Amino acid sequence: MSPKRPPLYALASGIAAGAVSSVVTAAYAATLGRTHFVVKQETLPLLPAGSDPIRILHLSDFHMTPENKELQHFLSLLGDIHPDLVIDTGDNLAHPKAVPHVVQSLGTLLDVPGFFVFGSNDYFAPDFKNPLSYLRGESTLRKRPPLPWQGMRAAFHERGWKDATHQRHAINIRGVNIMVSGVDDPHIDRDRYETIAGRPLPGTNVAIGLTHAPEPRVLLRFSEDGYDLALAGHTHGGQVCLPNGKSIVTNCGIDRKRAHGLHRFAHLWLNVSAGLGTSPYAPFRLFCPPEVTLLELTARQ
Repeated sequence: MSPKRPPLYALASGIAAGAVSSVVTAAYAATLGRTHFVVKQETLPLLPAGSDPIRILHLSDFHMTPENKELQHFLSLLGDIHPDLVIDTGDNLAHPKAVPHVVQSLGTLLDVPGFFVFGSNDYFAPDFKNPLSYLRGESTLRKRPPLPWQGMRAAFHERGWKDATHQRHAINIRGVNIMVSGVDDPHIDRDRYETIAGRPLPGTNVAIGLTHAPEPRVLLRFSEDGYDLALAGHTHGGQVCLPNGKSIVTNCGIDRKRAHGLHRFAHLWLNVSAGLGTSPYAPFRLFCPPEVTLLELTARQ
């Protein structure tokens, strides 16, 4: 006996419910999902015994546009955290007139010691991509108009932040010697690790490596050279995740389990920020809130 077909009204009700659910999900992803900013806190025991804690604020992936007032307001509040060090791992821009909005929004954070590296979207304007294309693999750089990254770099320098791109810097915070080094964005093959290769500077207590995209080839070099911590962004945490927050794609060589958050990678710690923004052509987030990370380094036991 063949099963009865559902009445027409039942089919129509099912289709309607599915359509409503899709609309509600899309509306959430494009509104609250995109603007529900969070400060994620982590603790790492990396400092010499007896050291006072050091707080590092890790920022990434603003993808700033002049009209993104919610993001600008959130950034302007972060100075109240009073970190000891600020790290910016790139993709600050998404519009040729966004530099003043980035600088003004960062506000007093630019008075705190800071280091930065840039990502591809600091150098080149965003363009439309089919979101489903990320399921086929990493995005590729197509010919795009340039963005005024030089002006942003100059503004950061003027306020005291230092460019860690292919450079090794030393800073002392509360008696702890910290070395910070970085590479240009490996997602577009601008990394030249050989310019910073080698063991940390003599006397270094904590060595931190910066890269926009958490490409394993760069992270392994940091690990082999004896770095303690690497900071990256780029992935947006997957941007559209499963309900448990698990990433579907990473848009780089890192595995999905490490698409955001604090993890071990080889012999170092790795923090991948889910970032604060999105491409203006894909302004949504689902089960992956925009974030900054406050890393508190404490004394080793």
